[in-house]
Amino acid sequence: MRIGVLGTGMVGRAISGKLAELGHDVQVGSRTAGEGKVPFAEAAAHGELVFNCTSGRGALEALAAAGTDNLAGKTLIDVSNPLDMSGDRPALLVANTDSLGEQIQRAVPEARVVKALNTMNCRLMVDPAAVPGDHVVFVAGDDEPAKAEVKALLGEFGWPSHRVIDLGDLSGARSMEMYVMLWVRMIPFAGGPMFNIAVAR
Repeated sequence: MRIGVLGTGMVGRAISGKLAELGHDVQVGSRTAGEGKVPFAEAAAHGELVFNCTSGRGALEALAAAGTDNLAGKTLIDVSNPLDMSGDRPALLVANTDSLGEQIQRAVPEARVVKALNTMNCRLMVDPAAVPGDHVVFVAGDDEPAKAEVKALLGEFGWPSHRVIDLGDLSGARSMEMYVMLWVRMIPFAGGPMFNIAVAR
């Protein structure tokens, strides 16, 4: 599959590297091209499916640069979090009655936005076996075929279907993003970022 990955931070590098390892045709989009990177618009146009791995603060600007026409009709996997780390303590740029995932959907209405993979460390996103146990990954989105496409890709990453929890429509992104505040708080108590949530039934 041709896949565009927007963002060159740790998350973008982890996801683009795994996709290439799996044999997908990947282009990585950046604000500045060069060194294996292309402009956001070129990566978005290239992909049959697109990952948004940009920072929460810069996501809407990056997607505007990617171009709504280049994203129209495509599954857009939003991995970003609306974290504000500028103050003494982490905060969220949006919460409770809205989410960054929903803002992205409104900004690119012809895309099929699915929130996924934002609740864990980037290494774990693409290598769930790095942490033992039946920990889970969440998805949320308004388009069922798009979610099915994302779940299949998660399977390629190593997430078995029984560990993929579908939270329903895209408003589920609110809880996924707000959980990240707890995840950040837990890092020192967990001895680092390599941990994840499991659901005991």
